[in-house]
Amino acid sequence: MKLKLGLIVNPYAGIGGSVGLKGSDGKDIKAQALASGGVLRAAKRLKRTLGILAAVKNDIEFLAWKGDMGAAVLAQKNISCQLLGAPLEAESTAEDTKRAAAAMRDARVDLIVFVGGDGTARDIFNSIGKTCPVLGIPSGVKMHSGVFAVSPEAAGLLILRLVDRGLVNLAHREIRDIDEQALRKGQLGSHYYGEFEVPEEGGFLQHVKSAGRESESLVVQDIAATVLEKMQEGSLYLMGPGSTVAGVMDQLGLHNTLLGVDAVVDKELVGSDLTERQILKLVELYPQAVTIMLGVIRGQGYFLGRGNQQFSPTVLRVVGLDNLWVLASKSKITGLEGRPLLVDTNDPDLDQELVGYRKVITGYDDVIFYPVGHAVD
Repeated sequence: MKLKLGLIVNPYAGIGGSVGLKGSDGKDIKAQALASGGVLRAAKRLKRTLGILAAVKNDIEFLAWKGDMGAAVLAQKNISCQLLGAPLEAESTAEDTKRAAAAMRDARVDLIVFVGGDGTARDIFNSIGKTCPVLGIPSGVKMHSGVFAVSPEAAGLLILRLVDRGLVNLAHREIRDIDEQALRKGQLGSHYYGEFEVPEEGGFLQHVKSAGRESESLVVQDIAATVLEKMQEGSLYLMGPGSTVAGVMDQLGLHNTLLGVDAVVDKELVGSDLTERQILKLVELYPQAVTIMLGVIRGQGYFLGRGNQQFSPTVLRVVGLDNLWVLASKSKITGLEGRPLLVDTNDPDLDQELVGYRKVITGYDDVIFYPVGHAVD
């Protein structure tokens, strides 16, 4: 199983810095920077990140845009990639960045890594919003956003931790940018444009006991609190078996079928101990708003295919694989000792679709990014 990584390079990011242009946004500024001796720095900074990843490059599936937008630098480092497209003209533009981001989202990459500055972050956000985790390799003039690693090497170490299946949190980080034209007139002020989910170094919750053990009951309460905050009116929630999901039902004050599937709408019970057929009938009533909540079996790592076969391949395909919420304490994850979470749906093609990196809710407003594999006979 490989980390599926989408790479977007703004080859002109930061070119205006060395010549005092306060940024690199816009075709005219880019031309002025080139004419003034501006330095192209994005490729060199990407190479620094790739140097950290040299030993694990075969454990990463790279998807990239042709030429200087990614593929050329990978080729120089003897790294193969899948090409998803190419710039519309010889010199890439913001529109190319947006097209690349959309293509990578559609290819279901686990993580988009971009080389650029605040303007590049804005372009990606304007294209795909918060639909995919993103990590920035800093290369721009303006980097006021919180989506960047502190250095190219730090980005490499963070990706390396993902490949090594370490605990990596997903945090909400702001995208901010400064109006370059106003800045050139002496007017300084950054503006908020949105948020990305960004991987960051993982860590235990504040109520960790000595010796690094979590209080399982407290963690389940924290997970439940997060889930309750995320629940939307008018949506159908299918509550899978297990003690962690049972903790959510306890917080809702609802009867729970510990080894079965229950259904909740507007925080009220609308079905108990459901069969596959009953689930499908309920799903028909909420075609655009269904979420399946799944626990993880301690020591094994399964979240599908063990004790919850009511969530059949048919159910999973109808609901959609993006609508699965996996709930687990960090002690359950660390107990796997680096092994991936597992699925065994009795549909090999579906199992393969589920392979990759998935968000796991591990506490209050605490989400990690962890790999998913499938059972192998």
